[in-house]
Amino acid sequence: MVLLTCEHIKKSYTEKPLITDVNLTISDTDKIGFVGVNGTGKSTLLKIVSGALEPEGGTLIKSRELMIGYLPQNPDFDGSMTVLEQASFYVRRAEAKNGPGREKTEEYQIKAMLGKLGMQDTELKMNTLSGGQRKRVAMAAVLAQKSNLLILDEPTNHMDNEMIEWMEGFLKKYKGAIFMITHDRYFLDRVTNRIVEMDKGRLYSCEGNYNAYLEAKAARQEMELASERKRAAIYKKELAWIRRGAQARSTKAKGRIQRFEELKEAKLELDDSSLELSAVSSRLGKKIIELSDISKSYGDKTLIRDFSYTVLRNDRIGIIGPNGCGKSTLLKIIMGQAEPDGGRVEMGDTVKIGYFSQENEALDEDKRIIQFIGEIAGSVRTEEGIFSASQMLERFLFPPHMHSVKVGALSGGEKRRLYLLSILMQAPNILVFDEPTNDLDIDTLTVLEDYLDGFSGAVILVSHDRYFLDRLAVRTFVFEGEGKIGHYPGGYTDWLMREKPLKKSEAKEERPKARPQPEKKKKLKFSYKEQREYDSIEDDISKLEEGIAEVQRQMAANATNSGELARLDKEQQELEEQLLEKMERWEYLSELAEKIENQRTE
Repeated sequence: MVLLTCEHIKKSYTEKPLITDVNLTISDTDKIGFVGVNGTGKSTLLKIVSGALEPEGGTLIKSRELMIGYLPQNPDFDGSMTVLEQASFYVRRAEAKNGPGREKTEEYQIKAMLGKLGMQDTELKMNTLSGGQRKRVAMAAVLAQKSNLLILDEPTNHMDNEMIEWMEGFLKKYKGAIFMITHDRYFLDRVTNRIVEMDKGRLYSCEGNYNAYLEAKAARQEMELASERKRAAIYKKELAWIRRGAQARSTKAKGRIQRFEELKEAKLELDDSSLELSAVSSRLGKKIIELSDISKSYGDKTLIRDFSYTVLRNDRIGIIGPNGCGKSTLLKIIMGQAEPDGGRVEMGDTVKIGYFSQENEALDEDKRIIQFIGEIAGSVRTEEGIFSASQMLERFLFPPHMHSVKVGALSGGEKRRLYLLSILMQAPNILVFDEPTNDLDIDTLTVLEDYLDGFSGAVILVSHDRYFLDRLAVRTFVFEGEGKIGHYPGGYTDWLMREKPLKKSEAKEERPKARPQPEKKKKLKFSYKEQREYDSIEDDISKLEEGIAEVQRQMAANATNSGELARLDKEQQELEEQLLEKMERWEYLSELAEKIENQRTE
């Protein structure tokens, strides 16, 4: 069933149109991921589809059964309201927009969803909450209400990894349509069955998940280039005929001249502008940063207890843990912006830290962007030579006509891109990122990942983006509760694969044992098949681990090849699933072998 149809939608904020002649149909089984470069109008189209913004042209045709749940990128809130009051307000407002005669959402349902999203204390005031907690309140209201179309603008922003995985599972099971913007590539791959791309004001649709979209986009671009080459060859031939002094006396000649004009007008506008990042850093000495037995508490809550680590020159450290556990506090201690309660932090003399915070703290919205960047550095030296502030802006997709635009007039994604440039213009040799993926589009993230591969210094990052962590981190710090921070080799998925078998084992130990019944002891033994499996399973695990390592090596070598990267990512997921199954099977067979051995020695 078709829920909503957009026909010839248009919208502009300046003289340049933002959305031009957009057509879109959303059916009740669609789970659509909406992608595109920041500033192309994605959030604007979501607002139009949700009814929060009127288009300048075109029509929206809505089914009578349509019930929309809309999560904006930055939900408004009333600081004087409690969590429950604010969530209830969101729900009632949405129900009023969806029209009378709809089934109402009960308060207990709102409370239950708030609890699932980690907001158990519903009496807290909204003005006491963090940005991530406020987003959870809005998300709870959207998921609790009766809807058959969810419109979500960056639902994973400010959410921790555990909450993102829960939301991923919820949306996969959701019996309705979804239209969402997200930069989380794992989320897109696992939830969506259709990808829509906004490019130069127009939409391109692809059936399948994100990997299928990458393959289809590469094929589309190749086809466009082939068509343009063919058009250019014919145009060149016809131009030579025109220049020879073609006489438009016959109908045939007139037709040929007309076709020449059509060929001229049909030229494909190839967008060869792409974000360019060149390594910009200053010299880094031998001593970098040493943390020795640091501890930090706020009131009765211990965030960090007796943590030690020496940051190495080329470290790539990912930091994960639930919201509020102390990740940002650890970053501030590392940078010297906060003092630990105990222990010490020693920093090398040559260390120059570039800090990319959750909020665009350093942006002065009243300044023009060329003035803002020029005041940080008039020019920077890169591997390719010296570039002026103006040239660096162009490399970051800010063309000359935008240089006089005020920072406050930029979109959220454009502000994040400008903020990233402002950090790199300082030529740091240590990069510290606190949720860098918020509001950055996938294209920018891909280029940033490539840049960090070649960055000659340490990178320390807090992120909820699992793909970003897997792509970059070679060591992961994990906040494990009560101030303990564990550190493990590899990225997020490497840690998760260690954690799942451990949790399963703990759950087995904690399960209450039934009262033993007097019965004859059954003799334990391996079946023939189990014995063969037990003899070979460790070799199988080793081969799978080697296979994953080889795929990761190939991913690093093909970082700029989106089609090959998509294929390798799928192969890695399959190998990791096989490895997890083998690990669980090995655990069972090892326990059985131990019991058989104990039985033999009794």
